[in-house]
Amino acid sequence: MTKPSDNTELTILAALQRKVLWLSSWTIHHANHIRENADGLKVGGHQASSASLATIMTALYFAVLHPEDRVAVKPHASPVFHAIQYLLGNQSRDKLERFRGLGGAQSYPSRTKDADDVDFSTGSVGLGAAITVFASLCQDYLGARDLLGERPPGRMVALVGDAELDEGNIFECLLEGWKQDLRNCWWIIDYNRQSLDAVVREGLYQRITALFEAMGWEVRVLKYGSLLEAAFAEPGGKALRDWIDRSPNQLYSALAFQGGAAWRKRLLDDIGDHGPASALIERRSDAELARLMTNLAGHDLRTLLDTFRSIDHDRPVCFIAYTIKGFGLPFQGHKDNHAGLMTVEQMTKFQAEMNIRPGHEWDAFEGLDVADAKLAAFLATVPFNAQGRRRYHAAAVAVADRLTFPAQAVASTQTGFGQIMNEIARAESPLAERIVSMSPDVTVSTNLGPWVNRRGLFARESVADLFREERIASAQRWEFSPKGQHVELGIAEMNLFLSLAAFGLAHSLFGARLLPVGTLYDPFIARGLDALNYASYQDARYLLVGTPSGITLAPEGGAHQSIGTPLIGMAQDGLAAFEPAFVDELATVLAWAFVYLQRGGDGEVNERNWLRDETGGSVYLRLSTRPIEQPRREIDDGLARDIVDGAYWLRRPGPNAEIVVAYTGAVAPEAIEAIGLMAEDRRDVGLLAVTSADRLNAGWTAAARARERGLAHAQSHIERLLAPLPRHCALVTVLDGHPATLAWLGSVAGHRVRALGVEHFGQTGTIADLYRAYGIEANSIVAAAEAVAPGRPIRYLRAVEA
Repeated sequence: MTKPSDNTELTILAALQRKVLWLSSWTIHHANHIRENADGLKVGGHQASSASLATIMTALYFAVLHPEDRVAVKPHASPVFHAIQYLLGNQSRDKLERFRGLGGAQSYPSRTKDADDVDFSTGSVGLGAAITVFASLCQDYLGARDLLGERPPGRMVALVGDAELDEGNIFECLLEGWKQDLRNCWWIIDYNRQSLDAVVREGLYQRITALFEAMGWEVRVLKYGSLLEAAFAEPGGKALRDWIDRSPNQLYSALAFQGGAAWRKRLLDDIGDHGPASALIERRSDAELARLMTNLAGHDLRTLLDTFRSIDHDRPVCFIAYTIKGFGLPFQGHKDNHAGLMTVEQMTKFQAEMNIRPGHEWDAFEGLDVADAKLAAFLATVPFNAQGRRRYHAAAVAVADRLTFPAQAVASTQTGFGQIMNEIARAESPLAERIVSMSPDVTVSTNLGPWVNRRGLFARESVADLFREERIASAQRWEFSPKGQHVELGIAEMNLFLSLAAFGLAHSLFGARLLPVGTLYDPFIARGLDALNYASYQDARYLLVGTPSGITLAPEGGAHQSIGTPLIGMAQDGLAAFEPAFVDELATVLAWAFVYLQRGGDGEVNERNWLRDETGGSVYLRLSTRPIEQPRREIDDGLARDIVDGAYWLRRPGPNAEIVVAYTGAVAPEAIEAIGLMAEDRRDVGLLAVTSADRLNAGWTAAARARERGLAHAQSHIERLLAPLPRHCALVTVLDGHPATLAWLGSVAGHRVRALGVEHFGQTGTIADLYRAYGIEANSIVAAAEAVAPGRPIRYLRAVEA
């Protein structure tokens, strides 16, 4: 256990806390009142929330944290974080001056957009807290494989607003943490008892305590600062403590806003008939009384330091730190202070109180009563900053140019995925060693079973498969051990995406390369979409496999049939989406994907396809359970490149083509059949296999942007594919998903388009019945072709109609 904090350290930290409060407040004020803001928007929501955390974050960053520790900062504490990094030399004045401006410090800490050392980007409330649970799990996983090197395990720390605990994903992640035997995780709850619109319910801390203790956490309630504790020891102190404990949240906040005179009147009215208590109050001036009554533990450096340093174990700890929202500012405690901003007059007065001379607002040590040299020497030895920027790099894992799989005449892409993963698992290769799979209770039904049987399930402690020990026949070997490579999660999809985010940042957070592969039912991507977006915003690297997909999952009905997921794949930044029809396409994409996950270039576009492949990113595969006939062919380099770029000609159109059918995914047999039915009556028909509408669209828009900026030669992959088509040629697009996924193809070269797909909830039935009902079977494709490209009647269609 570390010794209690000494007075010299406390003096320096108090000065730094004062400076952090000033810089964070000035940064926001500067953004609103000094920097020209042409749109007239204000940036409220930060000043009060930042102030409540200034003391806690000062204690953490300047005294408690070490380089191996990682912190998820509460969203509105961004100015405090940037101010601390400024004092540590990791943030520039220029970026602080441009806070919330283009190229300036971000409103909410961002790994990818901020220059200072952000560990976890801020997302929707609750997500930043939850990712620390899965980062801790990732750290345990790496530690079990001796991949952490000589670095000791760090604490994954979350600074959490009390109102964030309303978010459902908080409870999901806490339960998952209990299942996974969570370690080295701290949550510090800023218990200021105010949300955006109101004051929180009375007694909330008791519910929080019970919740965390039920999940195996130690709970430390930090309510009173050292001044209050000393006052409680005085005659009359018990009556004062009892009054505080009984005080409603709204009353306490209101008195904190009103100040010393209001405190005096209320306290004397309520407990003034107690002689010792009255004397305790009267011994203090209004200013001293206000300081005493706002001396909650979250604003008391000694209490914070002694509490943090007293933790001598690796079990998860929840600190409930009482604070006052807006502490130290003119609107502290006011229920409307969330969007509050200091006026110019208020800031001028605040600046005078802080002893900041005009023109010296950004000076690091201005207004402090500790010598500059002493402060500089202290900052130079801050443990957290001892190693500088804590972004690690990990060498790329070698990946074979081709991934093998057992050839089958008929197969589904979901089955093919399982077979490819099984073949990888069989090999003792660097790729196999660095893949870690995870799934929300659907491991077997997403075809990860063979991989898991070979590679095992991860747990901090070994757990035997009792079914095998009892010699009960089972296709699955559910053996848990520290060497397992599959993380079995509960059914919450939010947890899956947060886990993919944490494991997908292992190379940067921990200096060890992992290749996370997550599987789930494709329609349930939408259940965790907020966390998926958050994972991508962090630039985490992972492979997401959604299967089964679409109304092709015919007997299951609409609740289990995805419609909009192809559009999610196209719209989600940082995620390259593919929907292969054949297993050899899937194998080609997977081989590319495992390389793509590891790239980290400067983002310059490749002039061959105008995609940012040098930058890399994550990959989403939309797979199907439908077995279809597999082509007999060899994938050469040219075809492999086309598959990865998003499309290739399965049947190349002739020079006088009237119709081209472009399809994606499981409807390949219907598209092939339709082409065969039309070929006798329509000239030079073509069949375009689209493996990635996302990649095609991204390349097309990037090439167009390049041409608009003067690069006249820029041409995308889809433009090259469609260039030979005559202008009168029509396109029919079809997929088991929303038709807008491919409808844009007509805009590439001005061809007419009829887009087929699924726009409404599915229902139960056979694949043939549902394809017919939703208009994506061969006859509907033919009918669409005849409608969009009038000409010689298609005889097969007439025969069917008759």
